[in-house]
Amino acid sequence: MKENLIVLGGGESGVGAAYLAYQRGINVFLSEKNIIQSKYKKILIENNIKFEEGIHSIDKVLNATEIIISPGVPNNTDLIHNISKKNIPIISEIEFASRFTKSKIIGVTGSNGKTTTTSLIYHVLKSAGINVGIAGNIGISFAFLIAENDFDYIVLELSSFQLECISKFKPTIAVITNISRDHLERYNYNYQKYIDAKFNIVSNQDSSDYLIYNGDDDVIKKELKIRKIDSNKIPFSFSKANFINKTYINNNNIQSEINKNKFMISLESLSLKGKHNTQNNMAAATVAQLLNIKDEDIKESLSNFQSINHRMEHVLTIQKVKYINDSKATNVNAVYYALDSMNSPTVWIVGGVDKGNNYEELFPLVREKVKAIICLGLDNKKIIDAFSSILDTIIESTSMIEAVNYAYKIAKPNETVLLSPACSSFDLFENFEDRGNQFKEYVRKL
Repeated sequence: MKENLIVLGGGESGVGAAYLAYQRGINVFLSEKNIIQSKYKKILIENNIKFEEGIHSIDKVLNATEIIISPGVPNNTDLIHNISKKNIPIISEIEFASRFTKSKIIGVTGSNGKTTTTSLIYHVLKSAGINVGIAGNIGISFAFLIAENDFDYIVLELSSFQLECISKFKPTIAVITNISRDHLERYNYNYQKYIDAKFNIVSNQDSSDYLIYNGDDDVIKKELKIRKIDSNKIPFSFSKANFINKTYINNNNIQSEINKNKFMISLESLSLKGKHNTQNNMAAATVAQLLNIKDEDIKESLSNFQSINHRMEHVLTIQKVKYINDSKATNVNAVYYALDSMNSPTVWIVGGVDKGNNYEELFPLVREKVKAIICLGLDNKKIIDAFSSILDTIIESTSMIEAVNYAYKIAKPNETVLLSPACSSFDLFENFEDRGNQFKEYVRKL
């Protein structure tokens, strides 16, 4: 039977997969239910890749020999059920792209910190002169990256969506930063299904591979007790674990003991501050140690790394009020880390599309740190109900300019305005980048 590959989804991931398939001489057709962005449509047209937009032609899709599903395509539609009934294999773009590269893969997943950790690992490897690429849930898709480049190593940021439909994908080094409740609407509010998707990152690893994980994360520790994992497990933790290979904190230093090599860097030397960033640095240092990167190169890279856009990004200080853009904090756990790092009274901008959030774990921090809440969303009832007994000042807004102007009026010198939404952005913005960029734009106009 002639190979007939169908790609569902016409964004970065889907068009990347279609382009890679076309390059490798595979008969491919892309189907997008919505209108395809012009930059992606241009790639399809220039390469004569057949596609449709505004519709999924069911007959055409169900005639596929294999289907690549993009992360943004819902997994519970009638179309997906019909594909499953016909036993047509469904794979992710990550799975597909992995067939066409000999690069060693460092895969990073987790509910929070995966973008920072992925970027840190890439920065350390690149600075050490390693031929390394970066892709996945950060910037360019894996498929686009390998269609145009050859690397010795590729660092991939991997969301739970991207890890859902893999069968043979196998990173040489897997990193799990943490696991907390997120994207539960995708998993019918079944937390275990979300956890299972995250742990797919190790499902094909063998005894020659490594799993680096957060040894302080209760969910990860519980799963490791009940799962058969063949890779070599290395924890990073704030306390010293009883493992041969480990990374931990000792006397305000990160200490790493990997394959009998010891590494140490003081927390003061790190460019990224805060408890969560210490964990991200521990993960990156562990990877670097595994790859035998020189100590001085690791230290230099971790001390000169530049912060990531939309993640605890200091925008401006205006009349002694700090404005911080943490738009990438799209779940409660990420906001916990953000509020925990605040050391002045905070005006907190929060809200958007709820993802099954439980705000209770934030109550102590909100009592201690937050002077006012500005809700930024079309439906703010859940946030108001959660915090109205704790705070007197809760204001609703439905645009970024409105939220920023309220914050400007409320915040006093030596206080902080923090955009850390705990929610998706799609009610008022294109994505979290758009939300963060608008925040920066209106803060600069104050």
